[in-house]
Amino acid sequence: MINNIDREFIENKYHLKSEPFNPHRRMEYHGYNYPNNGLTDKEIIDGLREYALKLEGLPRPVIKARAIEYVLKNTKIDVNEHDYFIGIYSWNRLAEKITYDKWIRELFASIPKMNTVMQDFVASGAMSLTPDFDHVIPSWDSLMDLGFKGILDRVVKYENIHKENETLTEQLKGHFDGVKIAYQAVIDFIDRLYNFALKQNHEKSKTVANCLKNLRDGAPQNFFDALQMIYIYFMLSESVDSYQVRSLGHGLDGTLYKFYKQDLENGTFTREEMKNFLSYFLMQWTGIGNYWGQPTYIAGTNLDGTTKVNELTYLILDVYEELGIYNPKVQVKVNHNTPKEFVLRVCDMIRKGQTCFVFCCEPGFVKAMMEYGLTYEEAYNFDISGCYESKARADEVATGCAGFNMLKPVLYALNNGYDNAFKKQIGVKTGDISTLKTFDDFYFAFIKQSDYLFEEGMEIIKDFEQHLGEVNPSLLYSGTIERSLAKGVDGYQCGVKFNNSGIGISGFASAIDALMVIKKFVYEDKIVTLEQLKTALDNDWVGYENLRYKILNSKFKYGNDEPETDALAKSALTRVFEKVNNMPNSRGGVFKSEMHSALEFVRKGQRTSASPDGRKFGEELSKNASPSVGADREGVTALINSALKLLPYKHHEGFCLDIMLHPTTVQGDEGLETMYSLIKTYMQNGGMSLQMNIFNEEMLVDAQNNPKKYENLQVRVCGWNVLWNNLSKEEQDAYILRAKNIQY
Repeated sequence: MINNIDREFIENKYHLKSEPFNPHRRMEYHGYNYPNNGLTDKEIIDGLREYALKLEGLPRPVIKARAIEYVLKNTKIDVNEHDYFIGIYSWNRLAEKITYDKWIRELFASIPKMNTVMQDFVASGAMSLTPDFDHVIPSWDSLMDLGFKGILDRVVKYENIHKENETLTEQLKGHFDGVKIAYQAVIDFIDRLYNFALKQNHEKSKTVANCLKNLRDGAPQNFFDALQMIYIYFMLSESVDSYQVRSLGHGLDGTLYKFYKQDLENGTFTREEMKNFLSYFLMQWTGIGNYWGQPTYIAGTNLDGTTKVNELTYLILDVYEELGIYNPKVQVKVNHNTPKEFVLRVCDMIRKGQTCFVFCCEPGFVKAMMEYGLTYEEAYNFDISGCYESKARADEVATGCAGFNMLKPVLYALNNGYDNAFKKQIGVKTGDISTLKTFDDFYFAFIKQSDYLFEEGMEIIKDFEQHLGEVNPSLLYSGTIERSLAKGVDGYQCGVKFNNSGIGISGFASAIDALMVIKKFVYEDKIVTLEQLKTALDNDWVGYENLRYKILNSKFKYGNDEPETDALAKSALTRVFEKVNNMPNSRGGVFKSEMHSALEFVRKGQRTSASPDGRKFGEELSKNASPSVGADREGVTALINSALKLLPYKHHEGFCLDIMLHPTTVQGDEGLETMYSLIKTYMQNGGMSLQMNIFNEEMLVDAQNNPKKYENLQVRVCGWNVLWNNLSKEEQDAYILRAKNIQY
């Protein structure tokens, strides 16, 4: 395993731990002092801007490729005595300075709605809309089987086929030229690293040099080569080509297992040596410090029904546990045949405080993917991207192009489409509240507001997504996708079989709870009029504390297995996935809905005024398919029952439920059985993703008051996990409130 000196080095490799750090802007930092064998970032940027003048008039893929080439020729590099993985100094997407930054501005200026409706939607927190390049999974099989040189040879082969077929247009030639230049730049970069490694005289340099020679000349030859390939492709794709890689392999254990077996059989490396390489590999992602976490998945099921869990799967868990890290985050594919002892092992790690894991239930994922067109075989071989989104392996792009605030339509129905927080008309006019005589009237107004946001949002997405390949040509990704080369189009634009667009949902439970307040308190029990409720919201509940207290303690809250509430929840959510799923986008694919909030539950909450569920202005929304903070008071079984009524698999891009368990419920063998039973129940009834926090109120209060005692306390947030001490006080308070209401 990694020694303490090397670990300390990697933890400071990308940014110094002793200095302030913003994980959302992680690539702007540098760590240790690199050898003086290249330029600084500023010198590279200045050189790029001068170089750009010589590139004017060339096809955009070629301009971008030349910019990538320039960065890789001039960045500082290192092969350090404290690390088995190479160092690249300039990792802040410098090529963008003369490519994407310019081209995206031009795109925005050319589409009127992007400067009017889109800006209003985003600024108001009603709907986030953005061109997304951060949910990419290359064909790892191509990279492992061919290597960078083999991929370059394949690109040339397909270019020649297009020449012979007389289909090589000028535009297509520009695309192929860009991909070729980029891959040759990568090979030259590895050669540069190799020659630098040869000049080093430390314990690791020979091993690294042999690896770099293999990767320069062809495909990975052993376990260490494969790890280095994953790392180099990741760093170059995300940090130079501006495409974030959202899975390390087609299952980390799945991609590496053939190398692991081969090396044991050939005596290339021992199990302990490979365990050591794994420890250095996994530490890279903790060192990088991405707030969202770097995803990778393990386990799963073969088409013949056998499990993919193997010796290496357990070794990855061993290394992760011994390191005590929280990044990369790990998605665990589970199915009916997944070995129970393996699931229990993961559960044990979670209850000991490693919240990096999320369980992804294959039956639900397969069902969801077949509903948007995958065959059974394609669906069963799916990749997990990002937090818990599904992708057809090496044949699907699903952009995370939008996030919908489901609470806003409730407020717009109350205010005739006016946004009280943003002080502007954002929704449609559905009538003054005096005209909403029944709950059906109000619910219909809510649906009209919701439909309008989706319809307008999807039209804007269609406008900008037809230009993805123009504003950011996908050079490295396209090279790995054989279908893209055969079709002769940019891989990310529409070069795969499934060119889809995902829309996430925030504030679902907040919206349902708000609707139930209006149904019960206004129309049925007549405790308050709609006008009085609106006044209370306009005053952010000041002067209406008694009413707010009654609302907050109402039993009609999503997540408690309450039949009437869950029926309304199912009705409202069915409208959402029927509005989104399988609607055509502008790239020959479809839209897919997802019950996933990312950090939008906080950001959109900050832009959302007080709401009928008892929220105050600026407070966070509910996240994922989870209840509002503190609303689930009937226990975890009731929460799971409520979530399953929503038909999770109908959300084709993903569906995640967060549960919180009290430490006393997971103690001993009986506690592990409880956790296993919850996972099994959720999976057997169509659930998709499930993640757990195990806390009690007392511990969290103590952690808030005594942060130094809890420096390693991890929290699962919304598809990723962070250290407790890195949360804001407001975020910590929300977890404390939810822990206070746990039933055990």
